Amino acid sequence: MSETRRIAVVSAGLSQPSSTRLLADRISAATSAALREQGIEVEVTTIELRDLAQDITNNLLTGFAPPKLESAIESVTTADGLIAVAPIFTTSYSGLFKSFIDVLDPQSVTGLPVLLGATGGTERHSLAIDYAMRPLFTYLHAVPVPTGVYAASSDWGSAEDALPGRIERAAGELAALVAVSNRSHQVRDPFALPEGFSPVGSFGAQ
Repeated sequence: MSETRRIAVVSAGLSQPSSTRLLADRISAATSAALREQGIEVEVTTIELRDLAQDITNNLLTGFAPPKLESAIESVTTADGLIAVAPIFTTSYSGLFKSFIDVLDPQSVTGLPVLLGATGGTERHSLAIDYAMRPLFTYLHAVPVPTGVYAASSDWGSAEDALPGRIERAAGELAALVAVSNRSHQVRDPFALPEGFSPVGSFGAQ
């Protein structure tokens, strides 16, 4: 019986269709192919943040996640690997992308292999992966793969088209980490109470 790994794909594109989702799908397909070459089956869950924008806002305001958002959070926090792709606005990731990251428990993605991708109008924003997205996931103790994938408008349909090569390289790096992942057996319940928690605080101490 072959092993199975779970990949969560987060796409923060705002339009429909979006180049962000297109890039996410290409990275997902390349990662799945790399894992299947190793005899590993893959379950992919793709999360479109535009469909969850209102739920994300409500969660930030109330602290409670509606069912659809809770399901998306669970898909990310219990995955063996994450593909996170965001559009770049004004030199950084979109507010919707950051808001989704903010509703995750800070410890819930510890040790999670992550492939970072981004889209933008020009090549000038390509460094946003390294100066904005990578520090964010490093702070959360996730494990970003070395190669990020940035796609400018000119990358789509370019005659030289170096984008497929970047996707293949990054997907191979993610697949290598996911293949040895055992997070599905170690994931911390993001809703679990801390050890020793008392609902009455120190007043209940004897």
